[in-house]
Amino acid sequence: MADRFDCDNCKESLYGRKYIQSDDRPYCIPCYDSLFSNTCDECKELIGHDARELFYEERHYHEHCFRCFRCDRSLADEPFTSQENALLCNDCYCNEFSSKCVACEKVVMPGSKKLEYGGSTWHEDCFVCHSCEQPIGSKSFIPDKDEHYCVTCYEDKFAPRCTRCKKTLAKGGVTYRDEPWHKECFVCTGCKMQLAGQHFTSRDENPYCLKCFGSLYAKKCEACSKPITGFGGGKYISFEERQWHQPCFTCSQCSVSLVGAGFFPDGDKILCRECHGNL
Repeated sequence: MADRFDCDNCKESLYGRKYIQSDDRPYCIPCYDSLFSNTCDECKELIGHDARELFYEERHYHEHCFRCFRCDRSLADEPFTSQENALLCNDCYCNEFSSKCVACEKVVMPGSKKLEYGGSTWHEDCFVCHSCEQPIGSKSFIPDKDEHYCVTCYEDKFAPRCTRCKKTLAKGGVTYRDEPWHKECFVCTGCKMQLAGQHFTSRDENPYCLKCFGSLYAKKCEACSKPITGFGGGKYISFEERQWHQPCFTCSQCSVSLVGAGFFPDGDKILCRECHGNL
């Protein structure tokens, strides 16, 4: 008598029937499917031995059940993502969850290079300078209302220009008569010394250092012949067409200070009362 060849589970004979062997044990097809097949996460039915099975994040699917939650297209051979355990094709995911570029109004695909600023999103190539229209990328930029400029274009378009050299003032500088100047351009009209941070005055709207102004325009002291500028709190005495530094206003004979005292002119000289009385 021939040996029996039965299903290891239901014990029915496997002669003349299809079977599957697992761990050296034979099983009829129904028993094998019930014992070893996975359950489809979508339809909850067994995935038979002859069905194409797809596996994703500990979940099993029939091939025909592995579909987009929104548009129902097959994801078996398509890129996809998962949102709260729901499978979505890339198109549906982007339309529902991805931001749109404010420049071209197209979806910014996940993983693509983008730039976000002020709550808006751009493709990297769409975020361009409003003036030169070159992509800004990772470079510095300056916003102006709804427009964005690279630093070079912004300075060229909006930065003030030096009154002297007409080039842009990127930073620093001085203001004279409500006009902007580079520090190195704001110089004395006479000696060309830089005036930024220095005391200066003007003549005919031209700036001068105190030394040049005194030398060129100030009246001279009758006693020492040096300029009388009046700057820095220096006081002076004026009489008729003549001026003196206050310390220089002394009697021509005895050198006593005449500041606040009576004096007498005597030609080019000035005399105190005592010296005048001795004449």
